[in-house]
Amino acid sequence: MDAVRWTLWILLAVLALLGVNGLWVLAVRRWYRLHTAEPELLKVRCQDGWELTVHVRRAANRRFEEPVLLCHGLAANRCTFDFEPPYSLAHALSEAGFDCFSVEWRGIGHSRLPPRGRRWPDVTVDDLVTQDGPALIEQALAQTGARRAFWVGHSLGGLVGYAVAQGPAGPKLAGLLALGSPVFFPADPLIRRLIYVGSKAAWPRGFRNEWISRTLAPFLGYVTLPLSDVIINPKHILPPTQRKVYANMMASMSRNVLRQFQDWIDHDAFRSFDGSVDWRAGLARLSMPVMVMGGSLDRLASPKNLRAQYELVGSPDKHLHVFGCERGDKMDYGHGDLLFGTGAPLEVHPEIRGWLAAHATPLRQGEGLATTQVSPGPVAVPTP
Repeated sequence: MDAVRWTLWILLAVLALLGVNGLWVLAVRRWYRLHTAEPELLKVRCQDGWELTVHVRRAANRRFEEPVLLCHGLAANRCTFDFEPPYSLAHALSEAGFDCFSVEWRGIGHSRLPPRGRRWPDVTVDDLVTQDGPALIEQALAQTGARRAFWVGHSLGGLVGYAVAQGPAGPKLAGLLALGSPVFFPADPLIRRLIYVGSKAAWPRGFRNEWISRTLAPFLGYVTLPLSDVIINPKHILPPTQRKVYANMMASMSRNVLRQFQDWIDHDAFRSFDGSVDWRAGLARLSMPVMVMGGSLDRLASPKNLRAQYELVGSPDKHLHVFGCERGDKMDYGHGDLLFGTGAPLEVHPEIRGWLAAHATPLRQGEGLATTQVSPGPVAVPTP
């Protein structure tokens, strides 16, 4: 009887702690919410039935035909690009005359719920490449009447773009900008260990990263989290910005995506889940304009990694840009600083905006394009 009583007490204590933490997380999310006009929300249904939510910021004065697709990375959501100004690339590009479409990949944020017969833990990077990416492109083109779109991806978002560009949807891209995307995965013992632990902790469904990040968000800036230098240069991101990023941008990771990353790191590969498609080898066949960007202190996509990636890309129109003190920037950039570093609005945004404008199709004053509006409800997307 005593054993049963103690078990019940322990169970009640655990439930009480979870309840207190749940209230804390809700309060953190409320306190650090983003203070900016909400984007337009659109729904698009992928070929396999999964419904994605896309957050749209339209240009008040549209100057360019091609829309810009903003694609977040691992453990993140649409706030990667659609944050509060001045740390919002979506705002900056829409003000420059581009219609911007920020995706949330399947299983993330507003795109979390799977269709009947599908499970979030089973999601792989292959699904983003063969399903989500083509659906995003089709929706943006239908919404704007454009013939092609630009792809701007951070980290995993850039890798998905590289793979999509090698498939049937590739001709619909006017250019691709990969920001801090590591095509090579050298054996960094710390990163290898982190991915290994993450994949184990993700059993049986996934790693609920947003719960942890929101719990810790209010303390950032007062304390430096262990291993934070893997993803940011803490000196380059203001404490209030760090707190808002952790409270709003972090997202869960499915078990299979983490397993796929573990395969890439263990074998220094960039390939499909079953290993049958080598996306890294396919970079040599790309012909569209490509911009490779990264940070001087980025441990995930190091300058050496970026240079090797740049050399591998086959496009005759390709550029490499590494941000940091060596080229005269305010500070050296880590992985997340490319978006949220104090210098990003003045150093990173203009380079992205300038490259896009140089490759975009200008619209004459008053010129419009015929569009096929996508309804807010489910939309059938043609087979790629």
